Amino acid sequence: MKHPGEDQHSSNSASVFDGATPLAREIADLTRRRQAIASERLPKPEKTRVMTISNQKGGVGKTTTAVNIAAALARQGARVLVIDLDPQGNASTALGVDHRADTASVYDVIVNDLPLGDAVQKSPEFGALYCVPATIHLAGAEIELVSLVAREQRLRRALDLYMQGLEEPFDYVFIDCPPSLGLLTINAFVAAREVLIPIQCEYYALEGLSQLLKNIELIEKHLNPDLSVSTILLTMYDSRTNLANQVAQDVRDHFPKQVLKTLIPRSVRVSEAPSYGQSVISYDLNSAGSLSYLEAAAEIAHRGAPQTGSQR
Repeated sequence: MKHPGEDQHSSNSASVFDGATPLAREIADLTRRRQAIASERLPKPEKTRVMTISNQKGGVGKTTTAVNIAAALARQGARVLVIDLDPQGNASTALGVDHRADTASVYDVIVNDLPLGDAVQKSPEFGALYCVPATIHLAGAEIELVSLVAREQRLRRALDLYMQGLEEPFDYVFIDCPPSLGLLTINAFVAAREVLIPIQCEYYALEGLSQLLKNIELIEKHLNPDLSVSTILLTMYDSRTNLANQVAQDVRDHFPKQVLKTLIPRSVRVSEAPSYGQSVISYDLNSAGSLSYLEAAAEIAHRGAPQTGSQR
């Protein structure tokens, strides 16, 4: 129940912050954003959305984005599966799941035909967050896949078979790719309907992007007609620099429909979280980086899957 004068007090506080120091304005802004997120209920998709997170350029926040968007959606009640297809296994580490060499992993699924369900682990992060880990064996999978039948389709077939047998389907599946275009990444593109591309707000941000888009177009044409670039997320944003603002504007000009409004700032908390085996969502929920990923996840949920291509 509101006390008399509470609304007046809130407006007075806002007006005080408007003329206050940058720090006070930042605190007020974070408070407002926290309240907005806390009161929001995200819509669930009508059917599972399978998204590959990819950028051939390294160091753009690809794995960080995969883990934190997944954690943000799981925190809001969605059932989420992360498939770690990067031999470095960073997504597995950040989600706190075991990925030692002898662990059942995505390598066993795509190379040895292990049922995907046998490699799924529950993340300690949130009740509805799961992960298929990557182990060191995945480093040699590119070579081993070359001689296998239907080598580009192996992840898709395993995922389709797994999801058909689920009593309670996943709302989202996120596939984290290595920063290269080999057979692992091609498997990820063939298994997905959507591509999420993180782009850092730095010089050379658009370098290599045209090649990535051409590769996605080729895969759409020859292997997966349902695939489309649905989402672009701007990461490592520093509002203090003209360069970051210019890069953000350039990307928005090129891809007005795909770019999310939310910008992911440079954040110490986001960088620290994986070393504790956590996403930033559980490591420091109230940090600016965490709030930004929660907002980006909400945008993705509200946008829904793109209605392009045939339905699988």
